[in-house]
Amino acid sequence: MRTLLLLFVASLAAAQTPTLQKGRQVLADFRADRPASSVKIPVATRRNVLAKVFRRYLTDENKCSAQFDASDDADRLAAARKAGQIVPSIVDVTNGSFTAPGQSQTAYLISVSECNASHADNFGTKRMAIFSGPQLVADVDVDFKSSIVRKTDLNSDGIDELLMTAGDMNQGELVEMAALVSFQNGRYRVIQDFGTVVEDDCAAERPGSSAKASVLYISYIVPGSMPKLTKENYSSGCRTTRRWRLVSHGKMQ
Repeated sequence: MRTLLLLFVASLAAAQTPTLQKGRQVLADFRADRPASSVKIPVATRRNVLAKVFRRYLTDENKCSAQFDASDDADRLAAARKAGQIVPSIVDVTNGSFTAPGQSQTAYLISVSECNASHADNFGTKRMAIFSGPQLVADVDVDFKSSIVRKTDLNSDGIDELLMTAGDMNQGELVEMAALVSFQNGRYRVIQDFGTVVEDDCAAERPGSSAKASVLYISYIVPGSMPKLTKENYSSGCRTTRRWRLVSHGKMQ
């Protein structure tokens, strides 16, 4: 029975992770419009996850204490978390094997939303909580990354990596950064930081506004080794139908 269960878990993980073939393949194309995340999690599950990650938290930002003031603290966000002055929510979720091979796990991306966190604070920290069934096996800060773009197992070691992004919108300009990360052994590690992958100020409607976006590629795929990851950068005007042209490789200028 145990053997059958392990085979089932392995086949489920394989079904959830795209099979990579030899030759160059697209890891992510940031020129394409991506639908907004529509996470649908049962209320009971949401409460259980948040209760295991946070000792104290609020369920409504209107409940943030007007008397709470962390302006004198070196780390205001940490002070808010310690005081329970947070309004956390689950913003993304995916299933896979993240901390060790052969696991059936669920990774919940949480926006902590510390009270009084401003635009300068990226509106609060972000955490990844990984569960194996009802057990919390990893709880780590993910450096303000706010979405999961893709799950992969690029080196075929049975442990899934995540391509994640962090973004910011200010005065009509959207900037988005991406990194491939892993949570092996419950530790957050950046495998490759791709830097800026989107820079779009079309919403500002200023003269000369434009959009830049990257395409990430996988090549030299050899089982047991991390493949080479490369980046091409494209530029387009702000027309409804974008006409992209290749402008550079590597770091976006």
